[in-house]
Amino acid sequence: MKILLISDKESKYIWDYFDRDRFSDIDLMISCGDLKAEYLSFLVTLIKAPLFYVHGNHNESYSKNPPEGCINIDGKLMVYNGIRIIGLGGSYSYNGGVHQYTEKQMSKRIQKLKPYIWYYKGFDIMVAHAPAKGVCDGSDLCHRGFECFTNLIIKYKPKYFIHGHQHLNYGIMPRISSIGPTTVINAYEYYILEY
Repeated sequence: MKILLISDKESKYIWDYFDRDRFSDIDLMISCGDLKAEYLSFLVTLIKAPLFYVHGNHNESYSKNPPEGCINIDGKLMVYNGIRIIGLGGSYSYNGGVHQYTEKQMSKRIQKLKPYIWYYKGFDIMVAHAPAKGVCDGSDLCHRGFECFTNLIIKYKPKYFIHGHQHLNYGIMPRISSIGPTTVINAYEYYILEY
Protein backbone atom coordinates (compact mmCIF):
# COMPACT_ATOMS: atom_id res chain seq x y z
CA MET A 1 0.00 0.00 0.00
CA LYS A 2 1.32 3.46 -0.92
CA ILE A 3 0.47 6.36 1.38
CA LEU A 4 1.04 10.00 0.48
CA LEU A 5 2.00 11.92 3.65
CA ILE A 6 1.67 15.72 3.63
CA SER A 7 2.11 18.49 6.18
CA ASP A 8 2.84 22.17 6.84
CA LYS A 9 3.76 23.39 3.34
CA GLU A 10 1.84 23.04 0.10
CA SER A 11 4.15 21.41 -2.42
CA LYS A 12 4.59 23.53 -5.56
CA TYR A 13 5.55 20.33 -7.37
CA ILE A 14 2.16 18.79 -6.57
CA TRP A 15 -0.08 21.87 -6.65
CA ASP A 16 1.38 23.78 -9.61
CA TYR A 17 2.78 20.91 -11.68
CA PHE A 18 0.48 18.02 -10.82
CA ASP A 19 1.44 14.80 -12.63
CA ARG A 20 -1.44 12.30 -12.44
CA ASP A 21 0.82 9.37 -13.42
CA ARG A 22 3.21 9.99 -10.52
CA PHE A 23 0.38 9.59 -8.00
CA SER A 24 -1.79 7.02 -9.79
CA ASP A 25 -0.81 4.21 -7.38
CA ILE A 26 -1.49 6.12 -4.14
CA ASP A 27 -3.92 4.16 -1.94
CA LEU A 28 -4.32 6.62 0.95
CA MET A 29 -3.37 10.20 1.81
CA ILE A 30 -2.66 11.46 5.32
CA SER A 31 -2.34 15.14 6.28
CA CYS A 32 -0.59 16.05 9.52
CA GLY A 33 -1.97 19.59 9.53
CA ASP A 34 -1.24 23.24 8.74
CA LEU A 35 -2.25 22.96 5.10
CA LYS A 36 -4.92 24.98 3.30
CA ALA A 37 -8.33 23.29 3.05
CA GLU A 38 -8.30 24.03 -0.69
CA TYR A 39 -5.06 22.08 -1.08
CA LEU A 40 -6.51 18.99 0.60
CA SER A 41 -9.69 19.25 -1.49
CA PHE A 42 -7.52 19.59 -4.63
CA LEU A 43 -5.60 16.42 -3.74
CA VAL A 44 -8.67 14.31 -3.00
CA THR A 45 -10.20 15.43 -6.30
CA LEU A 46 -7.19 14.50 -8.45
CA ILE A 47 -5.85 11.48 -6.57
CA LYS A 48 -8.41 8.71 -6.34
CA ALA A 49 -7.72 7.78 -2.72
CA PRO A 50 -9.25 8.85 0.60
CA LEU A 51 -7.55 11.63 2.56
CA PHE A 52 -7.42 11.49 6.38
CA TYR A 53 -6.37 14.60 8.29
CA VAL A 54 -5.68 16.04 11.74
CA HIS A 55 -5.62 19.72 12.66
CA GLY A 56 -2.42 21.68 12.84
CA ASN A 57 -2.01 24.63 15.19
CA HIS A 58 -2.84 27.00 12.30
CA ASN A 59 -6.05 25.28 11.09
CA GLU A 60 -8.68 27.42 12.86
CA SER A 61 -10.37 28.02 9.49
CA TYR A 62 -11.24 24.30 9.15
CA SER A 63 -14.21 24.84 11.52
CA LYS A 64 -15.85 27.19 8.97
CA ASN A 65 -14.25 25.84 5.81
CA PRO A 66 -13.31 22.15 6.25
CA PRO A 67 -11.48 20.35 3.44
CA GLU A 68 -14.17 18.98 1.13
CA GLY A 69 -14.17 15.24 0.50
CA CYS A 70 -11.65 14.58 3.29
CA ILE A 71 -12.04 12.65 6.57
CA ASN A 72 -11.19 14.23 9.92
CA ILE A 73 -9.50 11.62 12.15
CA ASP A 74 -8.53 14.06 14.92
CA GLY A 75 -9.31 12.36 18.24
CA LYS A 76 -10.47 9.17 16.51
CA LEU A 77 -9.38 5.65 15.65
CA MET A 78 -10.15 4.64 12.05
CA VAL A 79 -9.60 1.29 10.35
CA TYR A 80 -8.73 1.43 6.66
CA ASN A 81 -7.97 -1.76 4.71
CA GLY A 82 -7.21 -3.48 8.02
CA ILE A 83 -4.78 -0.73 9.15
CA ARG A 84 -5.65 0.83 12.53
CA ILE A 85 -4.95 4.57 12.50
CA ILE A 86 -5.31 7.06 15.36
CA GLY A 87 -5.22 10.84 14.96
CA LEU A 88 -4.21 13.52 17.47
CA GLY A 89 -3.87 16.98 15.98
CA GLY A 90 -2.69 20.26 17.46
CA SER A 91 0.51 21.48 19.03
CA TYR A 92 1.86 22.26 22.46
CA SER A 93 0.06 25.28 23.94
CA TYR A 94 2.07 28.47 23.49
CA ASN A 95 -0.53 31.26 23.08
CA GLY A 96 -3.90 29.67 23.84
CA GLY A 97 -4.89 28.94 20.24
CA VAL A 98 -7.79 26.65 19.30
CA HIS A 99 -5.69 23.60 18.43
CA GLN A 100 -3.10 23.96 21.19
CA TYR A 101 -2.91 21.72 24.23
CA THR A 102 -1.03 21.41 27.49
CA GLU A 103 0.53 18.06 28.31
CA LYS A 104 -2.41 17.36 30.64
CA GLN A 105 -5.01 18.24 27.99
CA MET A 106 -3.37 16.02 25.37
CA SER A 107 -3.15 13.18 27.91
CA LYS A 108 -6.92 13.50 28.44
CA ARG A 109 -7.47 13.29 24.67
CA ILE A 110 -5.43 10.07 24.63
CA GLN A 111 -7.49 8.69 27.55
CA LYS A 112 -10.66 9.16 25.46
CA LEU A 113 -9.08 6.98 22.74
CA LYS A 114 -8.02 4.19 25.13
CA PRO A 115 -11.31 2.18 24.91
CA TYR A 116 -10.98 2.11 21.11
CA ILE A 117 -7.29 1.20 21.30
CA TRP A 118 -8.22 -1.62 23.72
CA TYR A 119 -11.10 -2.82 21.49
CA TYR A 120 -8.92 -2.89 18.36
CA LYS A 121 -5.94 -4.34 20.26
CA GLY A 122 -3.64 -1.41 19.54
CA PHE A 123 -2.98 0.64 16.43
CA ASP A 124 -0.64 0.49 13.46
CA ILE A 125 -0.21 4.18 12.60
CA MET A 126 -0.34 7.21 14.86
CA VAL A 127 -0.91 10.51 13.05
CA ALA A 128 -0.22 13.79 14.86
CA HIS A 129 0.67 17.35 14.06
CA ALA A 130 3.19 17.77 16.89
CA PRO A 131 6.20 15.52 17.39
CA ALA A 132 6.82 13.26 20.37
CA LYS A 133 8.98 14.65 23.17
CA GLY A 134 12.67 13.98 22.66
CA VAL A 135 12.39 12.86 19.03
CA CYS A 136 13.05 15.67 16.56
CA ASP A 137 11.04 18.18 18.59
CA GLY A 138 12.08 21.78 19.29
CA SER A 139 13.38 23.45 22.42
CA ASP A 140 10.86 26.33 22.26
CA LEU A 141 7.37 25.99 23.77
CA CYS A 142 5.61 26.04 20.39
CA HIS A 143 7.63 23.17 18.93
CA ARG A 144 7.97 21.07 22.08
CA GLY A 145 6.89 17.47 21.62
CA PHE A 146 4.35 15.71 23.83
CA GLU A 147 5.68 13.29 26.44
CA CYS A 148 2.31 11.49 26.39
CA PHE A 149 2.93 10.72 22.68
CA THR A 150 6.28 9.16 23.52
CA ASN A 151 4.71 7.09 26.32
CA LEU A 152 1.84 5.94 24.07
CA ILE A 153 4.24 4.89 21.32
CA ILE A 154 6.52 3.02 23.75
CA LYS A 155 3.52 1.17 25.22
CA TYR A 156 1.73 0.14 22.00
CA LYS A 157 4.66 0.00 19.55
CA PRO A 158 2.80 1.04 16.38
CA LYS A 159 4.56 0.45 13.09
CA TYR A 160 4.62 4.20 12.29
CA PHE A 161 4.31 7.55 14.04
CA ILE A 162 3.73 10.30 11.46
CA HIS A 163 3.86 13.98 12.40
CA GLY A 164 4.46 17.46 11.02
CA HIS A 165 4.98 20.84 12.72
CA GLN A 166 8.79 20.64 12.67
CA HIS A 167 9.66 22.03 9.24
CA LEU A 168 12.66 20.25 7.78
CA ASN A 169 14.11 23.62 6.78
CA TYR A 170 14.30 24.70 10.47
CA GLY A 171 17.69 23.06 10.76
CA ILE A 172 19.44 19.73 10.63
CA MET A 173 16.90 17.08 11.53
CA PRO A 174 16.13 13.75 9.93
CA ARG A 175 12.91 13.03 8.05
CA ILE A 176 12.98 9.49 9.43
CA SER A 177 13.93 8.44 12.96
CA SER A 178 12.61 5.93 15.50
CA ILE A 179 11.20 5.34 18.94
CA GLY A 180 12.11 1.74 19.72
CA PRO A 181 10.64 -0.40 16.91
CA THR A 182 8.35 2.43 15.72
CA THR A 183 9.45 4.32 12.63
CA VAL A 184 8.93 8.08 13.03
CA ILE A 185 8.31 10.08 9.85
CA ASN A 186 8.19 13.86 9.54
CA ALA A 187 5.60 14.46 6.78
CA TYR A 188 6.79 18.02 6.02
CA GLU A 189 5.71 19.04 2.48
CA TYR A 190 5.25 15.48 1.17
CA TYR A 191 6.61 11.97 1.48
CA ILE A 192 5.46 8.67 -0.04
CA LEU A 193 5.36 5.79 2.42
CA GLU A 194 5.32 2.19 1.20
CA TYR A 195 3.35 0.46 3.94
